[in-house]
This record gives sequence, C-alpha cells and structure tokens, in this order.
Amino acid sequence: MIYYCIFYSDYVGMRLTGSITTSISSLSEGVFWDFQDEQLSKDILQYYNFNKSLFPQINPVFSEHGTVEKGVADALGLVAGIPVTYKSGDQPNNALSLNVLKPGEVAATAGTSGVIYGISDKLVFDPQSRVNTFAHVNYTRNQKRLGVLLCINGTGSINRWIKDIAGTGITYADMNEMAEKIAIGSNGLRVLPFGNGAERMLNNKIVGTHFHHIDLNTHTKAHLFRAVQEGIAFAFRYGLDIMRENGMNPNIIRAGKANLFLSDTFTEAFLNATHVPVELYRNDGSVGAALGAGIGVRAFKSEEEAFTNSEKLQIVEPNAVSQYEPVYQEWKALLEKQLHEV
Repeated sequence: MIYYCIFYSDYVGMRLTGSITTSISSLSEGVFWDFQDEQLSKDILQYYNFNKSLFPQINPVFSEHGTVEKGVADALGLVAGIPVTYKSGDQPNNALSLNVLKPGEVAATAGTSGVIYGISDKLVFDPQSRVNTFAHVNYTRNQKRLGVLLCINGTGSINRWIKDIAGTGITYADMNEMAEKIAIGSNGLRVLPFGNGAERMLNNKIVGTHFHHIDLNTHTKAHLFRAVQEGIAFAFRYGLDIMRENGMNPNIIRAGKANLFLSDTFTEAFLNATHVPVELYRNDGSVGAALGAGIGVRAFKSEEEAFTNSEKLQIVEPNAVSQYEPVYQEWKALLEKQLHEV
C-alpha cells in the first residue's frame, strides 16, 4: 500500500477520480511549499522526517486532476468521465467566488470563523506569525499571487452561542432586528469574542470570551445581541490593523451577503470600525467552486470572463466612524489588558 500526504480537497478529488494529485496552493496551506526556491520545503521535510515520495503529482489548481469514476458517478447521479478541474481550500475558494484575484483585492467572510483574505504579489509574512500566507488559486511561478489570511476563530461561533443562551425561540433575523434598536456602543456593554480556542492573531493565546460592564438594570437581550456583533466587528478591525502592518491596505472589501453580513448591525459596525467600504455580492463558496471548475475546463476565455454575471448587490460606505472609533478604542484597551493577564 502506498501512502500520500494530501490536503482535504485533494482527498475529495481522489475519492471522485481514483487519482491522487495536489497543487502548490494545497501544499502551501499545509506549510509544505518553499516560495523562495519554488519547491517542497526541504526544511519541513527534514524536520518531520518526511520522504519526498509521500507527496503526489503537483498540478496547477485549474487543470484536470482526473475524471469521475463510474461507480462514484452512479452513486451520485452523475455521468462517468466528468473531469475534475479545480480543487481549493475554503478561503481561497471564497476569494475566487468574489473575483478577488489581483494584488490589493481583499475578501472577507464572517461565518463560524471570521476571515480577511487579501491578495499580494510579494512574499508577505508577519514577524510574529499572526497571519498565514498561501499560494492563491491563480498562483504560478511566473505570476506571484499570494493570499494573506487573517483568521478569527470566535465570530459566528459566539453569535450562535448567544442565540443558544439568550435567543431561544427566535431566529437570527429576529436577533438582528432587536440589535438594530440599540444605540451604537450597546450602552457600554463590551464583548471580547475569543472563546473558541487559541487565536493565532493574538499570538496563539487562549483569551476566552469576556462580557464587560454588564448593568443588570440596563442591559437586555437586545444589548447582548448588539454587543456580541460589535465585538466581532472590532476583532476584525484589530486583525485588519495587523494586516496593515504587513502592507495590506484595502480601499474596499468584498464579501458575500451571507452569515453575519446578513445583519445590518454587524455590517455597519464592520465597515465603520475598519473604515473600509464593503461590496456585497450574491455569491458563496459553491459559486466559487462552480466558477473554478469552469475556468479549469476552459469554459471561459479568461478568468475575467468567468465573473461577467457576478451580481454585486450594494456598496456600503462608512457613515459613523467618529461614533464607533472611541467604542473600538475602549474595546481594544480591554483586550490588551486581558492579553497581559493571559
């Protein structure tokens, strides 16, 4: 039996096709790619005592990685022989779905975790290792396209948690509507939303979730809902400032109108805390996967043509920066105090 070291998208491709391939993008997400020498990292292989033979054939992301086998096709109701022409990790794929492919373009998502993912043509790394750098889906040896990723573990997680705790019997839409009725700053209630494990952007510290300044005579469920969403938005601002330290200075951020971006309260807090406008699209990861497969099978003449029908819903501009900034600075002081205590 032969064993290979593969990424999860490579594993799905293997189950579909019976063929095992990988890509530079996949290898970079596993920290196996040496960008300077454009090869598997000798240092990583040596450190873990991995033999180079553990790694399968390296193909471009947009290329044929095999065809769907008959037994699999029958089980899935597909036609045997369909080529698999695109495989990607979740955040590079989300960026693709939003047509974030060129240096300076930035995508965001606010699902279970929160991510800002920007494209650079330079080898970017944070001296404190608070961000990741991947080969983006359109990376080639001759055209450097690197995805710089900032991840916050506790975004949608805490929004779900507060619903479980205080929102029994209501929907997320109800929560959002209640939060909208509370003034900016949640009447002094501040939330650090870091209760989902160690946070890389906080130097791998386990900070935990904290609710500050709860007033039992003032704060209601609605205050909790708003303070949680503001706390998440402030975590994005804190992370974006780390990316700014590393040369990523977006003048607009693209996001799918999904998850927390369905909340006007969160969206308002996000763009006013970060000071960056947001373009919202009716796209998600499934759209990215479909477009990626189309690019790989050459259904489009160019990458640009793939996004001809991409539907931009709206551009939301910051409109209350002066109101959010002092609230953010107070939130940041609470976070930094907590970091000193961990």
